[in-house]
Parts: sequence; C-alpha cells; structure tokens
Amino acid sequence: MEGDAIDQELADELVSICRTAVGDELRSITYFTDDDVEQLYLRSDLDQTADLVGFAEHERLGFHSQSAYRNTQLGEYGATIRMFENGYLSRVIRGDHGVWVTTDDMSMERFEELTTALESVLGDHGVMSIED
Repeated sequence: MEGDAIDQELADELVSICRTAVGDELRSITYFTDDDVEQLYLRSDLDQTADLVGFAEHERLGFHSQSAYRNTQLGEYGATIRMFENGYLSRVIRGDHGVWVTTDDMSMERFEELTTALESVLGDHGVMSIED
C-alpha cells in the first residue's frame, strides 16, 4: 500500500520490525501524523473495511496525551494498548508521528518488545518532539 505519508525506507523498517516482534499474530500496521494516515500492512485474511481516517482521528489524541502523562510517578509514556473482541490495537507515538499495530491475542512481553522496537525506529526517524 503505497502513499506519500511516509518515507518508503521507514515504512519497510516498521513492517520488518512488527513482523519480527509479532509474527503470525500481526493483523495490520498503520502509520500516522497529524495530517496523514497510511496503512503499511494488512494481513491477507482480513477485509480492507477499516475506517483508517476515523481510527486516525482517535489515535491522534495521543499526540496531546504524551504531555499529559509527563512527570508522573508512572514514568515515561510508552504505548497505549486497547483490547477488542477479536484482537488488540497497540499505539506508539514519538514526536509528531506514530504507528498503530493490530494483533491477535499475544503475551504482554511481546507487546513490550513491539513497543520498544517501534519507539526506537520512530525516534531514529524522529522529526520534532512535542517539547520542541
């Protein structure tokens, strides 16, 4: 799924990292910014019926949430995980871009691995942070 919201090198790296961390439980990968949204991967047994724009509107709230959780006793914000009847949505945001990944059921340790990997890639390709 090609578009212009994301550099192809970053897109390829995100897909590779998610496939490695999640394996066969990976359902989809979507990259987003305040202005754009692009689905990078969709497992072949799933329909392309998701409302990406609607999801993006909701997940963009995370750009503001990052600062709300700053300096709490919980530590630095890592990711948001949402549970659904048929799987999970995990959102990682760094600076002014983020990724949400949908998966089948998997262990918390694998979510932590996925989050750490995504944080690293998004940070390496970071644009501006919220604090800038």
